[in-house]
Amino acid sequence: MEGRVLGLDFGSKTVGVAVSDALMLTAQGVETIERKEENKLRKTCARIEELIAQYGVDTIVLGLPRNMNHTEGERARKTREFGTMLERRTGLPVIFQDERLTTVAAEQVLIENRVRRENRKAVIDKIAACLILQGYLDRQRTEDSLGKAQEPLFLESRSGETGDLW
Repeated sequence: MEGRVLGLDFGSKTVGVAVSDALMLTAQGVETIERKEENKLRKTCARIEELIAQYGVDTIVLGLPRNMNHTEGERARKTREFGTMLERRTGLPVIFQDERLTTVAAEQVLIENRVRRENRKAVIDKIAACLILQGYLDRQRTEDSLGKAQEPLFLESRSGETGDLW
């Protein structure tokens, strides 16, 4: 059986973490890793490596913050650099998944579940990581069951190439 998939929502102050179940059907939130300084990633990477070992992860899905017009800004550049570093450190493939509007959707989930505003900050990145990972898992399952695509999908390989996968 294949290993699980780790989903990450990489931000300047936090990294939301989610992991797939063993059957690759659902994403569960794991934690939010707090970062002391934006450019210091040693402890963040060490914690991610611990989670990879703990959950038997063999693939990492990293949310890529693209603009609504499909362009990429500074945050996307930093996310790509982080993905490259993770790939080097862990030896695992890092797949970039479009994460547009996941934080908005995570906020909506928390509002609908009546989470108080002051408590949302602690979990919003973990929820966003779940949404990123769940989107990836759903697309993989659809691709596997249909053997072809019904609509274009944006995913990106570690080589930086984008395009329709189906």
